[in-house]
Amino acid sequence: MKLQPLADRVVLKQLEAEETTKSGIVLPGKEKEKPQQAEVIAVGPGGVVDGKEVKMEVKKGDHVIYSKYSGTEVKLDDDVTYIIVKQSDILCVIK
Repeated sequence: MKLQPLADRVVLKQLEAEETTKSGIVLPGKEKEKPQQAEVIAVGPGGVVDGKEVKMEVKKGDHVIYSKYSGTEVKLDDDVTYIIVKQSDILCVIK
């Protein structure tokens, strides 16, 4: 199954959380906070959304940081969880 986002939506795949902190402390599974970094898997075409022209600023393969409580999680056949967000929920692109 393939996801093709519509309008100004973006499909993200969450990046794995760090197992240890910079100081070397190992984090147990439930103590890890959900990471806000993700890789862009698919990008919608943009267009007119709510009467305003939306130009897509991200592209497939970009690593981004997105808003903590945004998006809809979708789990597909391959047991991978994807997050579908609006482009406005993406805060920045990691270069």
